[in-house]
Amino acid sequence: MSHILILAALPEEADALFARAGEPVAGPFAARRFDGSGHRLTIATCGLGKVNAALCAGVLGADADLLLMTGTCGSLGAAPGAYWIAEALQHDYGANQPGLFRRYRAGEWPIGEAGEAHFRAMADPGLGLPHARIASGDSFVACPDAAADLAALGATLVDMEVGAVAQVAARLGKPWGAIKAVTDEANGDSAGDFHVNLVRAARAAAREIERLVAMI
Repeated sequence: MSHILILAALPEEADALFARAGEPVAGPFAARRFDGSGHRLTIATCGLGKVNAALCAGVLGADADLLLMTGTCGSLGAAPGAYWIAEALQHDYGANQPGLFRRYRAGEWPIGEAGEAHFRAMADPGLGLPHARIASGDSFVACPDAAADLAALGATLVDMEVGAVAQVAARLGKPWGAIKAVTDEANGDSAGDFHVNLVRAARAAAREIERLVAMI
């Protein structure tokens, strides 16, 4: 029986998974554990941002066979709906140079020639969801100019956690995957749109995570 750790930044995102099944797990993060679909599942609420996501993934993921992330995100031109995250990068990791911010793969020296910055997810088992590259950073993007800059990286979605979970998984030598659903368009209306659409989008992502767990 494999052990799958599923992370969510917010309680609304975690609570949407598996009808809140499981027993609480003691520790620094709100988490519950149970057996389902032939796996041992741990669902954890990590909190917002890359540090929370990385700490939770590192603490709870050490004995996991697979790290997954569910939840919500902003759109950088992507249509509404849920997405399989095929690639993740950290848009705020790199080097400030005169008139330019150069992105590097998180954890590598931000000096010299910048290579491809993304982390690649596990193979899609056939969910039929559209694929996306997500840009993660410790800022809530609510500005069209900032969104356009991130879109120039080839990203179509933006969030605050997946890139950090991907880096932890790479460091631990474990596969990772993520499914995110859109709440807003990373513009001046994002704060309001996020709150209006949070529960709906969290449920949409959770449904697809549950399908994923049943397939693997």
